[in-house]
Amino acid sequence: MTHPFFSLHTHGFIRAAVACPRVRVADPAFNVARTIEMARDADSRRASLVLFPELGLSAYAIDDLLQQDALLGAVETALGELLEESRALHPIIAVGAPLRHRGRLYNCAVAILRGRVLAVTPKTYLPNYREFYEKRHFASGAFVAGEEIAIAGQIAPFGSDVLLEAADFLGLVIHMEVCEDVWVPIPPSSRAALAGATVLLNLSASNAIVGKSDYRQTLCATHSARCLSAYLYSAAGQGESTTDLAWDGEALIYEKGDLLAKAPRFSDDPQLILADIDLGRLIAERARQGTFGDCADMEAGATHYRRVEFELAAPRDADIGLLRDVPRFPFVPNDEARLAELCFEAFNIQSHGLEQRLRASHIEKVVIGVSGGLDSTQALLVAVTAMERLGLPRANILAYTLPALATTDRTKNNAWRLIRALGVTAQEIDVSAACERMLEDIGHPASRGEAVYDATYENVQAGARTSLLFRLANFHDAIVVGTGDLSELALGWCTYGVGDQMSHYNVNGSVPKTLIQHLIRWCARDARFGPETVAVLTDILATEISPELVPGDKAQRTEAFVGPYALQDFNLYYTTRYGFDPVKTAFLSWHAWRDAQAGQWPSVIAAEDRVAYDLPQIKQWLAVFLRRFFATSQFKRSALPNGPKVSSGGSLSPRGDWRAPSDSSPDAWLSALSRIP
Repeated sequence: MTHPFFSLHTHGFIRAAVACPRVRVADPAFNVARTIEMARDADSRRASLVLFPELGLSAYAIDDLLQQDALLGAVETALGELLEESRALHPIIAVGAPLRHRGRLYNCAVAILRGRVLAVTPKTYLPNYREFYEKRHFASGAFVAGEEIAIAGQIAPFGSDVLLEAADFLGLVIHMEVCEDVWVPIPPSSRAALAGATVLLNLSASNAIVGKSDYRQTLCATHSARCLSAYLYSAAGQGESTTDLAWDGEALIYEKGDLLAKAPRFSDDPQLILADIDLGRLIAERARQGTFGDCADMEAGATHYRRVEFELAAPRDADIGLLRDVPRFPFVPNDEARLAELCFEAFNIQSHGLEQRLRASHIEKVVIGVSGGLDSTQALLVAVTAMERLGLPRANILAYTLPALATTDRTKNNAWRLIRALGVTAQEIDVSAACERMLEDIGHPASRGEAVYDATYENVQAGARTSLLFRLANFHDAIVVGTGDLSELALGWCTYGVGDQMSHYNVNGSVPKTLIQHLIRWCARDARFGPETVAVLTDILATEISPELVPGDKAQRTEAFVGPYALQDFNLYYTTRYGFDPVKTAFLSWHAWRDAQAGQWPSVIAAEDRVAYDLPQIKQWLAVFLRRFFATSQFKRSALPNGPKVSSGGSLSPRGDWRAPSDSSPDAWLSALSRIP
């Protein structure tokens, strides 16, 4: 496809590659040939950047051969060949080479782009312990700044003070460091990141010993997270000298702590891994994390960086795919073990929040309306957990079923089945008569038998239930536990004030609908509240989501009004967590949802429930989300009751993650939809 929408470059992604080629000890001609082969391969896969290992042109473990003129001359010849061959290639090529400069030898990272040496960065920290003795051969680049080096007939910036910045690609700023540089307390790349570098490269050798790989991965993951950056790491592998050491060819790509790609270690074949780095995400994170900027200000005088500009010339009108897993459920991990851990954490955050509220208010009872739907089910399970933690009986939970003008037998029966299985105090109060009286008092057409089921008709029922719950709480010296979830708050799908928007404490307020579904599945799968709850929880999960406020054939299907919650939770996450443009959100959604057979699904979702959405559907429901979120419902969020934040980017409380005016215009967001084909 040729529309700019389908190009990853349009949305701030850059494709990066890390190479672990086969090398031959002290044979630059052989090594540069393998480097060129892999650079061509990366180019054919549309990479904009390819990273090679430390001293890859000479091989790393060659000891005193590094002091031989013949070898060093051959390395310079190999660099000249690589420069010439790079003219026909698109990616930046970062290679390692031993280079002479002013009577000293440096362990260098060399960045090349289409026949031009962009910069040369010498290694700062030279290991001289255990198996490494680099100070025997190399000078440190710690104090090399503002210099230039002659290389293959060109003069290039030389020093540890160089950043490579794309003039035609927002946010792409590259810094290079070499192996040991990342093992020290303050790596050079830390200050480079504070100066604006978003993509950090490490040309490494790093031998293999038992347990070292885990440490390297932790180091790279943590460093990328702390620096709010991408971190690319390439270690020496096949062909290196094994006189005293072994090499595993570890290749890694991280982004803000997330592993994007990893090569198999100890491979017999050269390895090339690729991943698409989201520069927009990194920029958004840095803009929001004020302490990152504060740290940058404090370190501003530590290093002055020269910025070398280049043009990436990445195509912006072709669909080259997306080499990146985009989870369908950003609030819910796909990995089984991580999902169980998240459910445990979320459940305990909710229950601990309620426990503390009860303890602080010296109240021992809660009132909760139980509808037989997802939200009230989760809130009831949380309340049971909180009571048990407080050492109070389940009878202190006063659960009420409140059937009204459109309540179905299925939901009411499920409410009672759950209440009985949990052993809480229960009562049914039918509010139909109260609703009919109010409709009559205000002169609503429905009171005269007319089939007028408007917002007033619906809100009369929601208000009657909430008003009753608050008075019951007064009467029993209890607090009302809210049930409305994050997704409903985002879409304004709740009744303001005297309605389901209000409570004394809302345990679900920052839990999206998709996560609530998984929390209930988790409880049912493991029979966490007893075997007698499993069947009813399973049936509640299978029930059509509806507020049940309109009777008869016009019964409401919530997702037919506000859109599939899976899509709307996706839109919510990327809109509030990162502030992404709607077009980028749609691009990510398209990659996540267009093919039900592709990508990972949480294992708890049955095969028959795994659906796909095409781009017109994604665009349609995104438009609904933008209108409801930005134009019609902020006033409801500005007056939220207390409740615990559960997940990152998952709170719309005016005291927390989201503070916005209630009268803003949605036009800037809606106008962006025209760029979606």
